[in-house]
Amino acid sequence: MRVNILQHTSNEGPGSIRDWIHANNNEMYVYHPDQFGNLPTAAETDMLVVLGGPMSPNDDFPWLEEERELIRTLIDERKPIFGACLGAQQIVKALGYQVSQAPHKEVGWAPVYRQNDAIPGIPEKLTALHWHQDMFEIPDDAKLLFSSDLNENQGFLYHDNVIGLQFHFEPMKDNVREIAINDNQYPLENNDLHQTAAEIINHDVPAENKQVMFKLLNYITK
Repeated sequence: MRVNILQHTSNEGPGSIRDWIHANNNEMYVYHPDQFGNLPTAAETDMLVVLGGPMSPNDDFPWLEEERELIRTLIDERKPIFGACLGAQQIVKALGYQVSQAPHKEVGWAPVYRQNDAIPGIPEKLTALHWHQDMFEIPDDAKLLFSSDLNENQGFLYHDNVIGLQFHFEPMKDNVREIAINDNQYPLENNDLHQTAAEIINHDVPAENKQVMFKLLNYITK
C-alpha cells in the first residue's frame, strides 16, 4: 500500500505513523506542498495522511484548496485518510464544515476523553500533545471520538475510514523536542494550558499514545 503524507512544516513530521507504515510493509511518500507545491494524485494514493502546520485552512493559499480537492476525491473513493491538527481541519473544510478560532488556545500536554466505543481498545482517558488555537465542526454522519476539558470537538470518525484529531498522538520524544524548540514562542502567547516549551519537552510521552495511533490506523485500513 502506498501511503502519501502531506507535511506542512519541517518540525511536524509523521512520528509513530512512520513506524506503523514500516511495520505493515507499506511504502511512504512525503510531500511538502507549502514548499514545493507538489501533491499526489488520487490514483497514486492508497492512503492519505495530512499532518499539522502553522497555517489555517482558512488561509488563501492555492495548495490548501488543492489538498481539499484531493481529500474530497479520496473520500468519494472510500480510501483511508488520517488527519492531525491542520490535517483534521482540512478534512472538515473539504466536507463543507467550518473551522474557526477556539475559545481556548491549547498548547502542551492535556487529557482527552474517549466519547464512544466505535474503535475497540481505546482507553477512556489519554494524555495528548495539543498545539492549536482553532477548532472544527463535527461533520454530519461523523462520530465524535474525543473531547478535552477545554474543547469538545477534539476528534471524529467519518464513515469508518476517515479520522481527524485536533491534537497529536503521533509525536515521539524526539519529535516533541523538535516541535517545541523550533516553535518555542507559541506556548507563551495566551496559552490556556499554561505550559512553556521546556515544560512540554520535559513531559514524558505516554507509551500508550503510539499504541492508540496504531489502533486508529489499523481501524481505517482494515
